[in-house]
Amino acid sequence: MAYFASPFDRRTSIGVDVGGVLVGGGAPVVVQSMTNTDTADIDGTVAQVAALAKAGSELVRITVDRDESAAAVPRIRERLDRLGVGVPLVGDFHYIGHRLLADHPDCAQALAKYRINPGNVGFKDKKDKQFADIVETAIRFDKPVRIGVNWGSLDEVLLTRLMDENQTNGSPLTANQVMRETIVQSALLSAAAAEDIGLPREKIILSAKVSQVQDLIAVYAELAARSNHALHLGLTEAGMGTKGIVASSAAMGILLQQGIGDTIRVSLTPEPNGDRTREVQVAQELLQTMGFRQFIPIVAACPGCGRTTSTVFQELAQNIQGDIRRNMPIWREQYPGVEELKVAVMGCIVNGPGESKHADIGISLPGTGETPTAPVFIDGKKAATLRGPKIAEEFQAMVATYIEARFGRGKQAAE
Repeated sequence: MAYFASPFDRRTSIGVDVGGVLVGGGAPVVVQSMTNTDTADIDGTVAQVAALAKAGSELVRITVDRDESAAAVPRIRERLDRLGVGVPLVGDFHYIGHRLLADHPDCAQALAKYRINPGNVGFKDKKDKQFADIVETAIRFDKPVRIGVNWGSLDEVLLTRLMDENQTNGSPLTANQVMRETIVQSALLSAAAAEDIGLPREKIILSAKVSQVQDLIAVYAELAARSNHALHLGLTEAGMGTKGIVASSAAMGILLQQGIGDTIRVSLTPEPNGDRTREVQVAQELLQTMGFRQFIPIVAACPGCGRTTSTVFQELAQNIQGDIRRNMPIWREQYPGVEELKVAVMGCIVNGPGESKHADIGISLPGTGETPTAPVFIDGKKAATLRGPKIAEEFQAMVATYIEARFGRGKQAAE
């Protein structure tokens, strides 16, 4: 269908350097996340930023909402640098961002980017002045800005004007369509204002966040058609658990397939005391599943059926996937290219051997009533047959050996 682009047929956007990470300009789609710690809690924020970066977040946004948090930012940056965590930090500003940046120049310098929302950067007569103050600070410190419109805090003056104009139109739009247009115009007008002040276009990223899938698709399609700014994708207030994952993946998947989007965040509501890095994992899996990037080896696993009443294949797939995620921070350095690895863990003879042959290394475990043997295939050829109670452990050892042989430094040196 002509409606869908190739996953590699990306919209052309202006590239923006965010602390050494290129967003847009033909660069791979960047994964980012946001802390949910009190930024004034330096220990807690450093720990969470480090965890997000280790999980693969390439930009991390932190809240800067008061003097204590602004004062903490340079200390957070210093601590992260000492730990060897170089991930760029993005400051999230609302209401008094102009004052915080002015009063805390070390904070302004330590951040790699500022995020401002034109709907709550200021009110009435103060709005334009406070917006200009932030932009001028960005120019002074040579920092990019994300102008992030959110439907929950739309510019009321602009919304009212467009609603009034719509009422006089002979074929008026629905209220929802006017809301979408307000979001798009707010982003574009704010970007134009920033450029008029002197911020170059290669220092501007736009986002237009809503919480409904169809609204997000419509807004970004229009925004992409009317500008060449780098775009940040994200479904705001996506929700918790599978609902948030499905909604974010559906919305961003369609946009990414159309070549729209230069950086993404999956805004999941974590479970109480849940792991914040889950949103990074989902963002990576979305990009990897669609063929845009490779982050970790792919583990293809049998879904199970009446022929697979044993749980061995489930446990083995889970163990291998967990082992891969735990080791990837080290493997990225030790085994360059390991993210391209494909592993198959199959549960019976029906599709097991065929799927295993398509992987780099795969195992076909015995299904219900089958001979208790498990052929292992390496690079499409049968390499071994495992038997007995330690099939899982033996296969995991074979995966480790394969990784060392194919991606290890010894092999690279020999080449």
